[in-house]
Amino acid sequence: MTTIEHRSIPLLHGATAMNPTITPTPQPAPILAPGDLLDERGAAAILGISVQTLANWRWRGEGPRYRKLGLRLVRYLRADLLAFIEGAQDRGAA
Repeated sequence: MTTIEHRSIPLLHGATAMNPTITPTPQPAPILAPGDLLDERGAAAILGISVQTLANWRWRGEGPRYRKLGLRLVRYLRADLLAFIEGAQDRGAA
């Protein structure tokens, strides 16, 4: 007589024994660390340009991505500045 060994299979989050499908768990929004959000002067210093050049780029729709907080505050994420710098290097190498 043959015996069948039953093993329990661990279920992933959101799965049940009757419905073993996997439901993705929502990922938390990335948390900003102090210093990740820069004002115009900080962003201009990193890029090695003047604050006025940064303002001109925004007006022309060029330059790194920025965020407006309220009506007047303009802020830049360090990651966006890095992406802009890397993109500029890629264009210069072509």
